[in-house]
Amino acid sequence: MTKEMNRVDLLRRITSVNFVLEDLSLYLNTHPTDREALAKYNCCVVEANALKQTYERCYGMLSEHSSQSPYPWQWICEPWPWEYEANFKLCGEER
Repeated sequence: MTKEMNRVDLLRRITSVNFVLEDLSLYLNTHPTDREALAKYNCCVVEANALKQTYERCYGMLSEHSSQSPYPWQWICEPWPWEYEANFKLCGEER
């Protein structure tokens, strides 16, 4: 990342990279010898991990089960992931 992203920008980027990872993993299930797709998948894994680490360092835990927590337990800090304040608006989506 060349510039500092804010919380919403990071969440959007994490969401989009995770979507690409899901799509590539489904593709690779049926095309396991596609080197280009596998290389793209591996790059996206690295990017997703870096984005998640940046988010968690700046804004707190992303997941109750796959994020480390400082003391005391941080998952209970608001806003909860399903609350309006914790989410972002997708293009064309009305709230």
